[in-house]
Amino acid sequence: MPDETTPSDEKEGDVMAGDRRIARTDTALPDWYASDAAYRPIPIVWFGGALIMQVVAIPVIAWLSLALIGFGPIVTTAFLLLASGFLWQFTWERGMQDAAVGWQIATGASLMFFLAIGVIGIFG
Repeated sequence: MPDETTPSDEKEGDVMAGDRRIARTDTALPDWYASDAAYRPIPIVWFGGALIMQVVAIPVIAWLSLALIGFGPIVTTAFLLLASGFLWQFTWERGMQDAAVGWQIATGASLMFFLAIGVIGIFG
């Protein structure tokens, strides 16, 4: 008959905290950890990634198009719009389509805001 102070599934080497096992020797993970859970990134990760890529891409594309290649402001604006569209599509496919509507609106608004700053910088 098992001792009432030790759980019946306790194995030698288990790390115990009183009567509760906090880690197992076969997994080295706490017993409350759901090891079969899937990784689900939160929408702020997609939002932040899109924002960082937009903030980097807009000046680089504008510089390449205007200064290096010598295209005019209209063509450069088209490139910036195209890049923003690709970035939105990438973010959408990455998982933003499953996010709350607020995150979708915030992402679209931030992409449009930084696109507008880039266009104002070209024509300004």
